[in-house]
Amino acid sequence: MSEQHLNKKRETIASAIHYEASYDLLKEKVILVTGAGAGIGKAAALSFARHGATVILLGRTTEKLEAVYDAIEKNGWPQAAIFPINLESAVMHHYEALAETIETEFGQLHGLLHNAALLGKLGPLSQYDPDLWQRIMQVNVNAEFMMTQVLLPVLRESSPASIMFTTSNVGHKGRAHWGAYAVSKFATEGLMQTLADEEDGISQVRINCINPGRVRTAMRAQAYPSEDPMTLKAPEDIMAAYLYLMGSDSLTINGHTLDAQ
Repeated sequence: MSEQHLNKKRETIASAIHYEASYDLLKEKVILVTGAGAGIGKAAALSFARHGATVILLGRTTEKLEAVYDAIEKNGWPQAAIFPINLESAVMHHYEALAETIETEFGQLHGLLHNAALLGKLGPLSQYDPDLWQRIMQVNVNAEFMMTQVLLPVLRESSPASIMFTTSNVGHKGRAHWGAYAVSKFATEGLMQTLADEEDGISQVRINCINPGRVRTAMRAQAYPSEDPMTLKAPEDIMAAYLYLMGSDSLTINGHTLDAQ
């Protein structure tokens, strides 16, 4: 790739936060969103549905998923589907059942947003609870790997398709006391880059990370309990970059990390 072409791609990625999506950007697309019951996952699911997608809502709490489903129905957007699953206890056969259900019910999958994550406890690694470490890694890394692996065949068949992993500022540079969460985000970046390099040239599945930044969510409040949440953007305010990565205008973007703010 020439330096001029590379610079143009960097400018395109940087401008994603100002992206203006067409109303039918995701028409006839099937997209799976994890952690779809609240926060950024809920906002993304509603945004994808608003732009024409059939959204598969995956999460731990059925009641929350049903509320998102009802909101989609109320607005007259394409009918969503609900798939409750606890990523902390799920094993490979649960993900295989998910893949089988998607192939049977929809026959295709054009997008996968890995949004679900656990923060855990902030504190020094020298005192970190090994059991909590395992829980964080299970949800934030292992679940992403297993789910992506079983869904890759249907994503390849439905290509062009997009896989989006969620990263964080603490996954770019180590920061004291962020424990397993920070390490899990470093692992997420590595998982994304490895998969993106493997799929490059053999399929039309593009794989990228998105960094939401400082957003008004329950996880943010857990990490910064004294912070005024009204100084932060709402999840709905950062959806431009999510729509960009999920839509057809990002077909050449693969193996990158985009900031949503």
